Amino acid sequence: MTNLLPQGRAWFAFIHDVTAALIAWMVVYALRFSFADLPVNWQGCAASLKWVLPTQAIVCTAMGLYRGLWRYASLDDLKRIVLAAVVGTFAIPLVFTLTQYAAVVPRTVLLLYPLMLIFLMAGSRFVYRMWREERLFSPWRALGEPILVLGAGAAGARLAEALASGREWRIVGFLDDDPKKQKRRIYSASVLGTISELTLWAKKLHVQKVVLALPSANHKLRRQISETCLAAGLHTFSVPTYEDLLSGAQLTMLRSLDMEDLLGREPVLLDSQGLGEWLGGGTVLVSGAGGSIGSELCRQILRYRPAHLILLDISEVALYRIADALRGHEGTTKISARIGDIKDRALMKALLGSMRPQVIFHTAAHKHVPLMEEAQNAWQALRNNVYGTYVLGKEAVSAGVKKFVMISTDKAVAPVSVMGASKRLAEMVCRYLQNGMTQFVIVRFGNVMNSDGSVIPLFRKQIEQGGPVTVTHPEVTRYFMSIPEAVGLVMQAGLQGEGGDIMVLDMGEPIKIADLARNMVRLSGADPEQVAIRFIGLRPGEKLHEQLLNPEETGRITGHPKLTAARARPVTQALIEEVIAVCEKPEAPDRPVRELLRRWLPDFHEPDASGEESPKAEVSSKT
Repeated sequence: MTNLLPQGRAWFAFIHDVTAALIAWMVVYALRFSFADLPVNWQGCAASLKWVLPTQAIVCTAMGLYRGLWRYASLDDLKRIVLAAVVGTFAIPLVFTLTQYAAVVPRTVLLLYPLMLIFLMAGSRFVYRMWREERLFSPWRALGEPILVLGAGAAGARLAEALASGREWRIVGFLDDDPKKQKRRIYSASVLGTISELTLWAKKLHVQKVVLALPSANHKLRRQISETCLAAGLHTFSVPTYEDLLSGAQLTMLRSLDMEDLLGREPVLLDSQGLGEWLGGGTVLVSGAGGSIGSELCRQILRYRPAHLILLDISEVALYRIADALRGHEGTTKISARIGDIKDRALMKALLGSMRPQVIFHTAAHKHVPLMEEAQNAWQALRNNVYGTYVLGKEAVSAGVKKFVMISTDKAVAPVSVMGASKRLAEMVCRYLQNGMTQFVIVRFGNVMNSDGSVIPLFRKQIEQGGPVTVTHPEVTRYFMSIPEAVGLVMQAGLQGEGGDIMVLDMGEPIKIADLARNMVRLSGADPEQVAIRFIGLRPGEKLHEQLLNPEETGRITGHPKLTAARARPVTQALIEEVIAVCEKPEAPDRPVRELLRRWLPDFHEPDASGEESPKAEVSSKT
């Protein structure tokens, strides 16, 4: 009982409730007798108070009314008040009987008393809360920036409640497609119409910002709404998605829309149990661990608790960053950071022979297309991407690695660049090495967002500098997915893929790079009329559209909706031996490298022979 007694400022609430009981009892008495003969009846009223007030005080204390704060008065507090009033009403006659108090209390008084008491006690608390949250009247709230909330469900209501205590924003209305919610009120704002009327209501109410409060909406709908907001020139915020909420995010953690919202891709469902059985408790090596894909692979692999995770990279800085980022998250997993070149056969033999990994994820590669087109770099692309894959794969077979997962690219399909051709040859090397206990699985996909050297960080930098944003061609398209999504599917493909499989990720619909640039300008909040889009023409090694399968490759359905397994023509031993023999020779100039690529890959062709002419440079100021 001691912890139920009022503490500190709660004594003020206790005194308030006793006073409320006093007023309620006296007012009800006055109403019962219609204010007639008050001197006579007032004596009975006053005499009964010596038992009514202590009884009600004890009941209120026992109900825990003084453990909460008035500022946060809620429905739970209202329930306690109602219960205290009702129990007190029944307890008062019982006390009169036990104390043999002779006065007769009219039944009307006992009926009206709890209603009056509830009104006084609950009303005071909620008026106080409204005053503290400045809902009764606040000139500051009247000056808050007007916003529209898209979604009038539970998330929208909770958001409105949370924003009501702030001064920055003022909700002027909700938009929702549910007919049952139209014209309803949520706190101080009404549901004005449907989401399709966003532009109309934004102009009518002079709104520049909207909040997307639809955490459970599918990603396609979120994309459509996001595009509508961007087209209307509105700065849009979003509550966390349902998946984020399950991960511990708070509903009020608003964030600005980003490019992933505009991708509109559904979350990837992974076979967590299967991945746990495959990766858990074993030794896993990731080559290129410091890169965009490699570092995310390391993070996601740790979730499945391998016994030993080996980080391999030739870059000291990149390796340090990922090793430092994983520190504190390793749990029971031992993490080893190894600097090394995958082309160093002696080093790879020693490393794999001593560490004995069961699984290798091979992400190390030269990937930047225009950079690899430079005459001095073409040979290095061939050496690193083809010969490096051969050395690592060959030593993986010798060390008894069970599965070797190589990351490829859509640019390996009908390649027009040195980088794409080198990755195509790397795929062929893996299929050639598939002749023993080690299973080689190739995973092919397109661009990932925010990777090192990709177009999105470049656009972001150009927008920050005021433009222009440089796009190669008005019709060029690319496939995009987020890095976490791509890595999750890479692991799933590695789990499901069989030896020699080319696992192709479902990249969705290709995106126009010009549209991507325009949307990024709008997302940044920059003035679309001030940031120009400049078309500079296709660069060496680039083509208008990428594809994910070669004509001779046949796909088959897998057990995952976002994975397709493809089989290509067999690779001849003579071809691979010639390729490796050439790679082992001293550095070759650019022209001989390209001649070799054309001989080895009949579908490799130079960009100027593809029929994809680069447009003349032009500038568009409208985004």
